[in-house]
Amino acid sequence: MKALARLFRTTAFRLSLAYLVLFAFGAALVLTRVKIHVEDLFDEQTAQTIDADIRGLAEQYAEGGIRQLVDVVERRVRSPGASLYLVTTFAGEHVVGNIAAMPRDLPAGSELVESVYQRRGETTPHHRALMRLFVLPDGFRLLVGYDLHDRKMLHAILGKALVTSLFWLVAIGTLGGIFVARRILARLDKMSASAQRIMGGDLKQRLPLMGADDELDRLAGNLNAMLERIDELMTGLREVSDNIAHDLKTPLTRLRNRADEALRAHLTEDQYREALAGLIEESDGLIRIFDALLMIARAEAGYCSDFCSEFDASRVTADIVEMYEPVAEERGAHLALHAEPGLTLLGNRELLGQALVNLVDNALKYGAPSPGAVIAVEARRVGDRVEIAVADRGPGIAEKDRDRVTSRFVRLENSRSRPGSGLGLSLAAAVARLHGGALRIDDNRPGLRVALDLPARSAPMRQGGAASVPQTNLGAGLAAREAAR
Repeated sequence: MKALARLFRTTAFRLSLAYLVLFAFGAALVLTRVKIHVEDLFDEQTAQTIDADIRGLAEQYAEGGIRQLVDVVERRVRSPGASLYLVTTFAGEHVVGNIAAMPRDLPAGSELVESVYQRRGETTPHHRALMRLFVLPDGFRLLVGYDLHDRKMLHAILGKALVTSLFWLVAIGTLGGIFVARRILARLDKMSASAQRIMGGDLKQRLPLMGADDELDRLAGNLNAMLERIDELMTGLREVSDNIAHDLKTPLTRLRNRADEALRAHLTEDQYREALAGLIEESDGLIRIFDALLMIARAEAGYCSDFCSEFDASRVTADIVEMYEPVAEERGAHLALHAEPGLTLLGNRELLGQALVNLVDNALKYGAPSPGAVIAVEARRVGDRVEIAVADRGPGIAEKDRDRVTSRFVRLENSRSRPGSGLGLSLAAAVARLHGGALRIDDNRPGLRVALDLPARSAPMRQGGAASVPQTNLGAGLAAREAAR
């Protein structure tokens, strides 16, 4: 009983029931209209029959007078059928016919009237007929009618057909609604069972697909895609947690050991100051790592849309190259700029600048193997997109490693001997996704070419929450470069 009540409460059954009621109402209107048209057609044919009888009897009267008319009417009266005839004098005296008496208030002329009549031999009038009274020459009256018993039977047959049709319509519609509701309920039960297992912690579980490509399959497909994304984020979160614990253990241990060494040793004031300065430097490095992590998280969450504005990407690229020229000279490298004018983007200027700072800093650290190496920085329009790229002549990155280097804390073997935390490319990729673009890593033959591929005048960035992101200036790239890569 509970299962049946649950079935009746389903949306599918209620929709089927609503559709059934509307369809039954429409069918009733159609059948009622058909019934009315059939009755009207019956009355029209009856009227035509009566008119034809009156014309024929009037011709008989014109040819042979009242005697010939009486003979013809007597023959027709003796024949079985629904036709009614009565001939009377002007005074109403019965001459011939199968009607006992002329109905009262029956108008003479061409008007067809439905009236009650009494058959000969009966005591009371209880039959109904369509009649027409015609006045013959010499004052005789001719009444021709047609009994409505057939119409009554037709009315009953059509009414019964209407009721029967509605009954079967309701019965079949109800059974169909139950069948559809049970099928949908079975699919929803399977989806609910899968959802229960997912909520129980089995994030690998997915909602079942029936292969019908209907709305439920499309909904399940979208939810499965969302679950895939959630699973990826959870996996990434676990990896980030593991990486943070692993990569920060060494600097935290070093920080603790320095503090412990300073406490145990008998140092002079200047030595204590030097020890504290070293502790502060270690702490600043940790803070820069956490700042980079926070900026990546907020960029990936889309919490930067409040600072969205139009800006010239060419000018941002030129400012960063100008800012890094002294650093490049110290390292014996040269920055070559090629920026097309008028590259307008819609987004967060500071975040895009920070991403480009990380790319330039990485190229200077890993892509300038010899003095005089040239680092090419270019900004250009490619179709309806803007590409900002940094190309170096260093050892590059193997193709099998290019997908994973954009993950947090990923550092390749040839870069572990240099300062950094493996967050630079991760931040650049997050900023590119925030602006509706992507970070592309290609082979420069030799060297590496890393490009921010962004839509020109990109649509407003993904909306995030109400959290704010402090606006940074491009000079922050120099302070944060030790956290890059």
